[in-house]
Amino acid sequence: MYNELVVLTGNAHPEMGQRIADHLNVNLLDVEVSRFSDGEIQVKIRENIRGTDVFIVQPTMPPADNMMELLLLLDAVKRASCRRVTAVIPYFGYARQDRKDQPRVPIGAKLMANLLTTAGAQRILTIDLHAPQIQGFFDIPLDHLYSAPVLLSHFADHSRENLAVVAPDVGSIKMARAFAKRLTASLAIIDKRRPRPNEAVVMNFIGDVDGMDVIIFDDMIDTAGTLTDAARVCVEEHGARSVTACCTHPLLSGQALERIMACPVKEVVVSNTIPFHRHAECPKVKVLDMAPLLADAIERIHLEKTVSALFL
Repeated sequence: MYNELVVLTGNAHPEMGQRIADHLNVNLLDVEVSRFSDGEIQVKIRENIRGTDVFIVQPTMPPADNMMELLLLLDAVKRASCRRVTAVIPYFGYARQDRKDQPRVPIGAKLMANLLTTAGAQRILTIDLHAPQIQGFFDIPLDHLYSAPVLLSHFADHSRENLAVVAPDVGSIKMARAFAKRLTASLAIIDKRRPRPNEAVVMNFIGDVDGMDVIIFDDMIDTAGTLTDAARVCVEEHGARSVTACCTHPLLSGQALERIMACPVKEVVVSNTIPFHRHAECPKVKVLDMAPLLADAIERIHLEKTVSALFL
């Protein structure tokens, strides 16, 4: 059993945990997650994991119980004498709070990093951090995967003629530029201002999308306000022929699905880093599977092989 690869999952995204286990040809570890009558979370590892290499699959999107469950799982496996424990966090929550941009506010991403390390995480595996500098918040190894290879494969058959990638805000320019380069497409940028969280105002449009098929690329879609505004600007003000949206993390909170259905976006391509089970409400959403990418990374980490080969 020494150094055996073990995969377990909490309740945040059990489907992802099962998919990863299937790709690795291993069984999910038997874990009991229960609650006391007041709602307090209790976890119990029901198998011997002494000396094993453990990977806990748990995205940390709201509610906060997902993070608390991950912390308890980390503490449980550490106390069960595993050899090493890696937190596999497909979506790293609180990443938008990566700096002190106003007086008297927390740096939530740093706090999450401290909590994970204190709970016993010895390594982190995640996909498309909202702010890449969050890697520096950890004093343990962090493997930062990119969803681009999976997302790009979906667009492999798209015509390269009259194709443009649009960055919906300044923060997504770097990723959108790389996306455009791989697709040999042109790049356009929307300059917006955000007066308050989850609210944005479009100020300027840089580039030309007239008569083009547009792909709006971002790392996450939360309320879909930025996406729908960008889509309308591209079509109604700048003459885009069609608009497709693409993102890694489909938070899709509040009225996001209603906004997507009402806007000129023909398809929203997302990954399953966060579970999405509302296709009946919004058939425009297409979900791509990140489990093979994560499973490959887990196997490489377990065998002490390079993970950078997955970035190509």
